[in-house]
Amino acid sequence: MDPDTGLSAESAGAAPVAGLSELFGESGARRRRSGDSRDDEGTGRRAGESRDDEETGRRSGARRRRAGESHDDEQSGRRAGAKREQSERDPAARAKDICLQLLTARPRTRLELRKALVRKGIEADVAEQVLGRLDDVGLIDDKAFAEMWVRSRHTYQGIGRRALSMELRRRGVDSETTAEAVAAVDSDAEEERARQLVRKRLPSMGAADQQTKIRRLVGMLARKGYAQGLAYRVVKDELQNVGEETNLLDTLE
Repeated sequence: MDPDTGLSAESAGAAPVAGLSELFGESGARRRRSGDSRDDEGTGRRAGESRDDEETGRRSGARRRRAGESHDDEQSGRRAGAKREQSERDPAARAKDICLQLLTARPRTRLELRKALVRKGIEADVAEQVLGRLDDVGLIDDKAFAEMWVRSRHTYQGIGRRALSMELRRRGVDSETTAEAVAAVDSDAEEERARQLVRKRLPSMGAADQQTKIRRLVGMLARKGYAQGLAYRVVKDELQNVGEETNLLDTLE
């Protein structure tokens, strides 16, 4: 028993030991925590470096792709420039390019292409030479053009046979080819297309009087190339079908 503290010798000796143990235990824990912190910091740095490397790689890849695209554009530009230069030196090459560009948009007749070349300043002999080559390889076919033109214009615009013939002749298609193409639209088909046009137009005419309706409907068919007799007959029939008066047309029969 210690007279000063009132503790036994065993208790007095044990307390310092326990205190050191607690001290050393806390110190070890602090060291462990410090080590863990350093490990976390190192892991964080490595993760950050990995992200930086990844980002650097992406930027480097993007720069390489842009460089490649720039190189491709430069190559394409050089090729296009060389082609233009060749066309300027060679009138036939330029004429061919003009024709091919026009034919890409839609089929053209020989006359249409010839007029386009003249407008572009191509000499007549060069134009004929190029047109002859295109004709030989089947890129110019007035017969195929005429058939396509008649089919499209009659079906979608409702153009009559007379107007179709005039359009083809203006585009340089010869009379025989024109007649063959227009013959694909027989009289029954032409009349039915005229009736469709009148039926479509009638509802929009509202309360217009008989004379106004007749004048507008017959005028529309005439502008589309329908014969006058056919136009009057179709208009009269279609007006009667919707209960309209047609006495003004009776005197025209």
